[in-house]
Amino acid sequence: MATQYDIHHTTTYRYRSPVRFGLHRVMFRPRDSHDLRVLATDLQVSPASTVRLIQDPHSNSVALVQPGDEATELTIVCAFTVEHVPSPGDLLALAPAAEFLPFAYSLQDRLDLEHYLRPHHEDPDGALLRWAHQFLQSDAPVSTRETLQRMNAHIHTEFSYQSRDEEGTQTPLQTLAAQGGSCRDYALLMMEAVRRLGIATRFVSGYLYDPALDAAGQQAGDSMVGAGATHAWLQAYLPGAGWVAFDPTNDLMGSGHLLRVGVARDPALATPISGSWFGEPDAYEGMDVAVKVTRRQG
Repeated sequence: MATQYDIHHTTTYRYRSPVRFGLHRVMFRPRDSHDLRVLATDLQVSPASTVRLIQDPHSNSVALVQPGDEATELTIVCAFTVEHVPSPGDLLALAPAAEFLPFAYSLQDRLDLEHYLRPHHEDPDGALLRWAHQFLQSDAPVSTRETLQRMNAHIHTEFSYQSRDEEGTQTPLQTLAAQGGSCRDYALLMMEAVRRLGIATRFVSGYLYDPALDAAGQQAGDSMVGAGATHAWLQAYLPGAGWVAFDPTNDLMGSGHLLRVGVARDPALATPISGSWFGEPDAYEGMDVAVKVTRRQG
């Protein structure tokens, strides 16, 4: 049965004195697919701006926003209604040849998955590779499904989540050393570890629907981690199942609560907002982000 969600996302940049704005790249619109349809969209920007919509090399929908006037605030408000259709049957019904590690992709798949298979971050001493290998069983055939589930659950339970408003992502080795990080850090760590096991992965940014926050009188402390802001997770390409979502922040797998916006081979290519401004060096004051995802009744 299809479920509809309303998404309301407001980002405001604040400055101590008027500044002039350069072009901003906004990636907020959910990504249409067979399981996720965008039914309505709205984008409002203050100060008044010109807006162009394009598709990037990954077929993500991107708004190019050019504010016209100097201002002490830049506010971008996006509203969407989406419909999610759960996949039928076992989401991890893998092709027989991919049920155990190591497996080989077909030649055609490897050509298309090349950028998602190759690690993007260095591991000079092999620390990340050793960390990834601990999730492989040595006394039995290595189940692809169970290996990914173990790694996903381990990050969720053994690492310390750290919310961070600053742009950018820790390297996988930094996240390992700190034993903690943000959702973006968790996603990148698992992506790079899984790539070293021969599985293609890609970074996903988007929204997290939390039933707890959508219930009357529910306290925010009872919510899933990452709700109320943009969220990040990863997808692994598994023959027979396709791109399967893994959210190590909440130990979710293939969840309908994860609403995709952008996908990329590296987090830097799926930043929700990026842009520039020109003014006094100390003009920037801060950023406020508010995201609300609610389920439509009926």
